[in-house]
Amino acid sequence: MKHPTEYSACPQATRGILQQAIGLALLYSLCLLLTGCSTWQAPAMLDDTPLRERAVTTMASNIRVSAAVLSKEDNLNIFATNINDKGVQSIWVEVANHSPHTLWLLQSGTDPDYFSPLEVAWSLHKPLSRGTNRKIDDYFDSLSMKNLVPPGETRAGFLYTNPHHGTRVLNIDLLGQQAIFPFTLFPPVPGEYGEEQMHELLARIEESRNNDYQDESAFRSALGQLPCCAIDPRTSIAADPLNVIIIGELADIGAALTRRGYRRDPQDNDRIQRLFGRLPDIVVRKSGQGGVPANWMRMWVAPFRYQGRPVILVQSGRPAGGRFIPDNSQKLTLHPDVDETRSLVIQDIFYSGGLAKLGFVEGVHPVTAEQLFNHPKEFSYRSDGSRAVLFVTTRPLSLSDVEILDWAPTLERQAADAIERNLKEKAGIQQAQ
Repeated sequence: MKHPTEYSACPQATRGILQQAIGLALLYSLCLLLTGCSTWQAPAMLDDTPLRERAVTTMASNIRVSAAVLSKEDNLNIFATNINDKGVQSIWVEVANHSPHTLWLLQSGTDPDYFSPLEVAWSLHKPLSRGTNRKIDDYFDSLSMKNLVPPGETRAGFLYTNPHHGTRVLNIDLLGQQAIFPFTLFPPVPGEYGEEQMHELLARIEESRNNDYQDESAFRSALGQLPCCAIDPRTSIAADPLNVIIIGELADIGAALTRRGYRRDPQDNDRIQRLFGRLPDIVVRKSGQGGVPANWMRMWVAPFRYQGRPVILVQSGRPAGGRFIPDNSQKLTLHPDVDETRSLVIQDIFYSGGLAKLGFVEGVHPVTAEQLFNHPKEFSYRSDGSRAVLFVTTRPLSLSDVEILDWAPTLERQAADAIERNLKEKAGIQQAQ
């Protein structure tokens, strides 16, 4: 028979072994942390030659702007890490200022949700390595694009933005003394197939010169003959409606959308929408705050122009359910109120500072809320049947500069409907009393 003290000694020994094991594990973890802190080293030499060689360049008002999107290899060579893995797209920008203005780069014009240099640097910080973290901060800060650019000077550096896919739509807004100098460039994103798609897009825009409407009434008639909707190739029936038309140069359209937070982002569900026998030429999305699923704009170049400017047909839509969609939902259903989404696009272009004219034309099949409710298999949306026609030009314009065209009386009908609803509501209140 064992003595009782032998039972108590065994747990004490076990606790001692466990404490030693925990101590060794903590020490090992600490060593790993400290070792990890020392792994980041600034490159011995910074070479931006590959970026300069493939940079796209534009010049206006004696100001030259060049830009290139960094590849994975560029990131490793310049930052000693691939910051693409952090969800950051880095862009090399150079501004050569031969104007009499001191220029201030407006980063929010490039990306309303841009990353600051120290924000990106913080993503590389390691615990318990204050000195190395400080070096990371100083390094990223030193490489960032600096304001201001004095007359006769050239400045180059990096901007840290949210990712665009394919070909980047890059806004560079430079503010001078009582003047703004907007630039839009289209640098390809390395490692993606956007450059070929961009060539196809530019070719379609060039082909549209062969059918250039100069007369307004003939142009409006052509708009009225366009298809109401895209085609779903799986069923050969109507897909989502085409509820917006944008008229303007590609650079001006891209600038307006980018300033309002739209980014090129084609996804698999865009492939079920076909027009003119092809997939959308451009797909952009705008993510909302607080986890709101992105609104989308699928765009096709029309086979004609108006007074020398390209015409773009647009499906604007948003997912039904909004921020209440389950996180694991793989299928997005079109929000049935496509007129509301049309209105959001109008407001975005209004506030972009690039809207010159706004009109409406008929073209989408009118569908009432009652029809949608009673025939859900036949209709997937409700609409008053109008398309918004947005004339986009080089910004900046103010809201008071926008001309409202006297085409289809959509706004007047909306006002009349609002008055009728108010009268019915008042009548209902009086009856209830």
